[in-house]
Amino acid sequence: IVCLDLEGVLVPEIWIEFAKRSGIQELSRTTRDEPDYDKLMTGRLGILRQHGLGLADIQQVIAAMGPMAGAPAFLDALRDAYQVVILSDTFYEFAWPLMRQDQKREAVKRFRELNFEVVAAGDSYNDTAMLAEAHRGILFHPPEKVVREFPQFPVTWNYDELRHEIDQAFLGLQPLR
Repeated sequence: IVCLDLEGVLVPEIWIEFAKRSGIQELSRTTRDEPDYDKLMTGRLGILRQHGLGLADIQQVIAAMGPMAGAPAFLDALRDAYQVVILSDTFYEFAWPLMRQDQKREAVKRFRELNFEVVAAGDSYNDTAMLAEAHRGILFHPPEKVVREFPQFPVTWNYDELRHEIDQAFLGLQPLR
């Protein structure tokens, strides 16, 4: 199983895109910049309130977004060789800060308990627990501070490199017994 983060790996970061379209630069901070998700969301909610913006405004931006260049072809090719699961902690109506478990990490942990070999890829702080839980974790186009803080994960900068790392990871994994 290959577990991929959604935002920053297959589609652009929603908050960065929302910041561009709304002109509110403070909303461009993501988990690529701030490891404390509760702190990040509290700040975002305050900024949204200050500007009179809500969920409908964010959903309008999301509806106009598409996948990152090369993502559909990468995903199609990956699906030909592996079972692919997209794990995202994108919130449901701003409820995520209330959740206490790392859902991505828990999903990977459960896949491993079912004896799946798991390779995971993500781009930011909120993905690192998932990457650590997998048999092999890979960073995809992460910010430099994430690279520095998590040197145990190989870093890839494009889909060809990511595919190569995934293939190499599965070649190096020993069959589960």
